[in-house]
Amino acid sequence: MKRMFSGVLALVLALGAPAGALAQGTSFALGSARHDASAPVEVTADRLSVDQASGATLFEGNAVIGQGGLRLSAPSIRVVFAEADAGGARQIERLSASGGVTLVTDDEAAEAQEAEYLVPQGRIEMRGDVLLTQGDNILSGDRLEVNLTTGEGSMEGRVRTIIQPGR
Repeated sequence: MKRMFSGVLALVLALGAPAGALAQGTSFALGSARHDASAPVEVTADRLSVDQASGATLFEGNAVIGQGGLRLSAPSIRVVFAEADAGGARQIERLSASGGVTLVTDDEAAEAQEAEYLVPQGRIEMRGDVLLTQGDNILSGDRLEVNLTTGEGSMEGRVRTIIQPGR
């Protein structure tokens, strides 16, 4: 069953957090304040291969993608482009990362076996042994979905939370 992370995390943190921490607010943002889907996407990797017919691009070996305050790294990242517009320009539709993925912002970090980033929608889905760290607090599960624009998210699949009270 899906659970909205902001409400669940706020409730869980309220049980162990001091009043000062609650006054600051608790939410599941994973960089939402810094996310700009229109910001340039920078990619670095050891190798690049391109399928001219489909436009799919594969970055392999120490691949890192950055956009605004987000950094996504994995051994393999495939960039899939949308159909060309009337002017012939192709926008990035999604990024698919596999082989052990790490996603970081200034305040949080998440790890999983694979991830898909739907760039225009600002949505990220991470699957397989997901581990999310927000400060001293840790959440884990099988699947994490985050809307970077709204800061809403959900974790599914035997969700486990470790709260550090009083910090």
